[in-house]
Amino acid sequence: MGGPLRIEVAGETNVGMKRTHNEDNFSILEESGLYIVADGMGGHASGEVAAKMAVDSLKEFFAATANDPERTWPYKMDRSKGYEENRLITGIKLANLRIYESAQRDPRQRGMGTTIVTMFAVEDGVYIAHVGDSRIYRVRDGKIEQLTEDHSLLNDYIKMKRLTPEEIANFPHKNVIVRALGMKDTVKVDTRFEQPRAGDLYLLCSDGLSGPVTDEEILQNCTQHSADLKTAATKMIERANANGGPDNITVVLARWVQ
Repeated sequence: MGGPLRIEVAGETNVGMKRTHNEDNFSILEESGLYIVADGMGGHASGEVAAKMAVDSLKEFFAATANDPERTWPYKMDRSKGYEENRLITGIKLANLRIYESAQRDPRQRGMGTTIVTMFAVEDGVYIAHVGDSRIYRVRDGKIEQLTEDHSLLNDYIKMKRLTPEEIANFPHKNVIVRALGMKDTVKVDTRFEQPRAGDLYLLCSDGLSGPVTDEEILQNCTQHSADLKTAATKMIERANANGGPDNITVVLARWVQ
């Protein structure tokens, strides 16, 4: 392999067909190698506030720690993990606390929360961290794989192997999340490490995409529009809307190229 891989990236968000406003938020910080998608929830547009707070908090924390790695962190480092992974987890935990405290202070924001899914590119690979049911997929060698595990009631039931495929399809609480930012003053963040190869495409999305659009359709779209990520993102949103667009839709695509 000649030389390091570069990352090409594109992102887009859309209100969908059924909602009046967009409570999703995303950010692409190429200089930090940080990619974020957040899907807010809560009445009176407070989901919008929570998602924006999550993205802004993480961006601020990364900016603050970029120049000062010795900076005092609000949380102890997990000694079993390296500096960069701890940095990502801590940024997300800090975002969680900010949202939670804001919701405690303002009665109109009571109960607000947000999912978050992030990818952080470092020298030897990427760290993936998430809370909630927003997802990251990897498309490699013509196959699609979900790299995150939904923190949802449905997924908990599936893991207990108590549901038939028919019951899964008709599950009444599909949108119930068992873990999100802002629910409590502390949060558990799931992480994993990946080593991208040339040609790999990573997709971060809210459930506005992964709900109405099947993995197969996502793969087909990524393959068909692999030459232009911006078009691929737009086409994916069009597909979600064509399939009913029940929710806000956010897509961030990152491809590793030689």
